[in-house]
Amino acid sequence: MLPVFFAYFALVSVVSGVLTVALRNPVQCGIALLSLLGHIAGLFVLLNAEFLAAVQIIIYAGAILILYLFVLMMLNLKTEERYLHRRYAWYILGVAVITVELMLMLLASDYAGMKGPATVEVVQQVGNSTAIGILMFSDYLLPFEIVGVFLLGAIVGAIVLTKNPTRADIERELL
Repeated sequence: MLPVFFAYFALVSVVSGVLTVALRNPVQCGIALLSLLGHIAGLFVLLNAEFLAAVQIIIYAGAILILYLFVLMMLNLKTEERYLHRRYAWYILGVAVITVELMLMLLASDYAGMKGPATVEVVQQVGNSTAIGILMFSDYLLPFEIVGVFLLGAIVGAIVLTKNPTRADIERELL
């Protein structure tokens, strides 16, 4: 039964990804993106990574997609009623052929089916969330901290850019 679910999630993810790029209406692109993110979460569940599936739904399908839809509503875009970009149909077909060829090459490579050091038994001893936390705060602590500093800088920059100057600020600049 597992291969059937994998085939379903994989096929719908690929179709949703193509529709996200190919559809003309931005709202329909957002719905296709929501479908893609939900089915990727399903793939995480099949890999016994329930924590990543929950993060996928909460962060990406919840927060990021809602932000995307708010931006679409604020822009008030007017579009034509065509569904797909006609002139890009050959590009989509070419990318699909190259993707299938790359997948066949990957399946025939020496790395197909290799397993990492974190086997299912090791992860089940401590749990998914604990295994991710141990790995993130030991081997990947420096990149984790660097990302935190970058996010802090982005927040400070956004606050500075959105701050309206007061009358005292304007008078101080004129002096």
